Formats: sequence, C-alpha cells, structure tokens
Amino acid sequence: MIERSPAGDALTSVVLPVFELNGEFLAAAQDITAPTGLTPAWWQVLGATLDEPLSVADIARRVGLGLARQSVQRTANLLVDKGWAVYTHNPHHKRAKLLEPTPKGRDTVAALRNAQHAWSDAVGAVVGEDELRSFAATLEKILVASRQYRGGSA
Repeated sequence: MIERSPAGDALTSVVLPVFELNGEFLAAAQDITAPTGLTPAWWQVLGATLDEPLSVADIARRVGLGLARQSVQRTANLLVDKGWAVYTHNPHHKRAKLLEPTPKGRDTVAALRNAQHAWSDAVGAVVGEDELRSFAATLEKILVASRQYRGGSA
C-alpha cells in the first residue's frame, strides 16, 4: 500500500468535515426555504434562471453541483407545475425550451433573501470575514487541483 504524504493526510482530514458542512448547508437551506414551499433544489434551479432564461442543460452546467440534466428536468417540470416558472421558446434550439421564473417565482426567491441574509450574517459574524475569505480561496485551490488531477494534467 502506498503511504500518503503529509499534504495528502492534511487534505484527507478536510474531506469528512466538508461533507458534513455540505449537509449543514443543505439543512440551513431547508430551514430557509420551508416557509415558501420551495425545496433547496428547487431554489437552486429557479435561482439559476433569475438573470436570464436557461435551458435545462445550461442550468445543470451552471449550478455546478454535479446535478444530472434529468434531475434538473424533473425539478424544472415541478417548478412549472407549481407556477414558479414557465417554459419559453428557445431561438437557438428547436426542442430545448428555456426555463424562466414567473412573477410568483421571482417574488418567492425574493422572499428568501432576508432569511438567507440573516443566516449568512449570523454565521459569518461568528467565523469572521478574513477567515471565510481565506477558506474560500483554499477551497478554490483544492477544486482546481482535483480537477487538474482528474483531467490528467497533474
């Protein structure tokens, strides 16, 4: 068996807490979205379309969380069924319609802002801005290095 380097051990010690943090973020998102009837996944997909209508494939790529196109499609269909979004014509593709929020969808996402800001302000105040910015930079370095390794360029 190959022994890990000290840097490999350090990275490994981060993995489980990051998975736990992801779970905590999802739980916080559930708390924030529950009063509106949205789920965190619905919020993510709807939020991706606030600036411009997008195809399901574009949403899957843009959200960047490894969501499968089929999963985004199911979520988009639910958003349309519940009146939070509509499908519109895509001038660049005959079959791939664009998803865009309805006024109800925009109002619902706007209603989440205060709760999300209160949560992020409270947690951010405890951890501290400098530490969070440093952590974000470190996360970005880990993402880039992992993608390079998986892509065969490391």
